[in-house]
Amino acid sequence: MRRPLVAGNWKMYKNAQQAGELARAIVAQVGQGRGAVDVVVCPPFTSLQAVGEALAGTGIALGAQNMHWENEGAFTGEVSPEMILTTGCTYVILGHSERRQYFAETDEQVNRKLKAALRAGLAPIVCVGETLEQREAGRIEDVVLGQVQAALQGLSEAELLKIALAYEPVWAIGTGRTATPAQAEEVHSLIRSCLRQHYGAGVADALRLQYGGSVKPENAAELFAQQNIDGGLIGGAALKADSFAAIVKAAC
Repeated sequence: MRRPLVAGNWKMYKNAQQAGELARAIVAQVGQGRGAVDVVVCPPFTSLQAVGEALAGTGIALGAQNMHWENEGAFTGEVSPEMILTTGCTYVILGHSERRQYFAETDEQVNRKLKAALRAGLAPIVCVGETLEQREAGRIEDVVLGQVQAALQGLSEAELLKIALAYEPVWAIGTGRTATPAQAEEVHSLIRSCLRQHYGAGVADALRLQYGGSVKPENAAELFAQQNIDGGLIGGAALKADSFAAIVKAAC
């Protein structure tokens, strides 16, 4: 049995004070009621310290939204895995579609970041997904599985078992449109089959696959009930404690 993973991606919202307040509200609502679910919140870099303090001792993990692959150097504006670790982070989101779309992040860069995160002892959540144009052109398998294989290139089986993959159809992120449970399950099944073919049954059966893209309390339970969906990477609904707590409960 794969333990569900529900992570909240707060994107570029909440200053440090607001983030601390939201984290405390999530702790109050999720608390010990998360059952057999791993819960992570991923605030902006400037709020990691405040949120980490609010989460201390709760069992809810802290994650960053991005990182550089070098530990230090002349990389103005970047944050290293070692810096992230000092805030108490144990997770990091990599390859989010917004990073790919707005900051020209490539599969090669995602792979370098992934290897650096694993070396640092962070648990990566690696995002993959197709655009609406790619979906309508019938390129779902080509695009998504291509991103999966490029991201995981050169990793050992032991390293692969420390990763979660988040399927986020780009056309469903922040749009209010959600893939139907059947559509989401179809792609998750393709990813699981790809993992089995290229990395073996042990990896395929153990690696957690999340769904992301306008997940809400109203649709979470049906999405999470699918055979190959092991939780979610939550955007807008993670910015309110009650809705995030409801989504966590749906994964229990």
